[in-house]
Amino acid sequence: MKKLAVVSLHIAYWGMYLFVVSLMIAMMNMDNPPHFTLSQFLQVIAFSPLSQAAIIPGLIGFYSFYNVLFSKYLSQKKVLKFILASIIVGIIAATAAEIIMYFTPGNQASWSVGTCIAMGLFLAFVSFVNGMLGSVMKGFITWYGDIKVKVELNKKNHEMELELMKAQINPHFLFNTINNIDVLIQKDAVKASEYLNKLSDIMRFMLYEAKSEKIELTKELSYIEKYIELQRIRTTNPNYIQYEVKGNPANRLIEPMLFIPFIENAFKHAENKKVENAIQVKLNIDNNTIRFECENAYSNSSDLKPEHSGLGNELIKRRLELLYPKKHTFDVKNENGIYKITLVISI
Repeated sequence: MKKLAVVSLHIAYWGMYLFVVSLMIAMMNMDNPPHFTLSQFLQVIAFSPLSQAAIIPGLIGFYSFYNVLFSKYLSQKKVLKFILASIIVGIIAATAAEIIMYFTPGNQASWSVGTCIAMGLFLAFVSFVNGMLGSVMKGFITWYGDIKVKVELNKKNHEMELELMKAQINPHFLFNTINNIDVLIQKDAVKASEYLNKLSDIMRFMLYEAKSEKIELTKELSYIEKYIELQRIRTTNPNYIQYEVKGNPANRLIEPMLFIPFIENAFKHAENKKVENAIQVKLNIDNNTIRFECENAYSNSSDLKPEHSGLGNELIKRRLELLYPKKHTFDVKNENGIYKITLVISI
């Protein structure tokens, strides 16, 4: 929700609240003489015990619940901690209001222990009611924000799916791979069959697995390995590609096709297939993070732009922001003929 809309909600709430308080004070002063002026009425509102009893604990309760208690306890379903925190806020709000009321001129009379206790309970109740209303407002704003994020995420995912299909299922990749397998059939039919099965698995993954919201990391890595193997048959240089995975990928879920766009870009722009370690892909998996690095060498004469894929780094960055908000870092370096991306995801 936009900041202006949130501010407007707060203004509307406190406007209505002050209107009700003012109306109650006006009804209590109906027996005042006719010359009771507006300035005198505003002065009564400012220093009236009823006004202080309504506004001071109301403000404390509302914004304590709104800013702290809702997100820290209520939204996380920590009910006992929420109740305890509510009691503490009520005590603080009641104490603050009673101190201000006591030292307001003309309010010192008849402040017995019983009066203080009864007044304190009433003020704590006022604080709690406003606090719950603050929680309702915060919950509505959070819910509305989540709805917008989900709508935007679904839209971006559909865009990403279309772009991925265009980027991956393209005639250039398919024709090259099929032609390479066709040539290999004459030399080694068994190996050609193996590569054909890999191509079939890749097509199946892109058409079915990639449509899932999340997939197992092992499946994603299996897809990457098969993709790299199909690219290897295009060169006789055994050290053209370096692929390394460290850590245990089991029992990890990620969004599908998260890493392949970067790898595809690397193959697209690493033109010289005779260069040693022209493409390096590394994944490091530990208990809390997945670190993905992909770098490729390219000719300085080639036209390599920062956004050189059909997807574009901006679209990829936006997708990462939606899928892993504040749980990822994405870094791009392009220097000395080496293009390198580093993606770290907290899981």
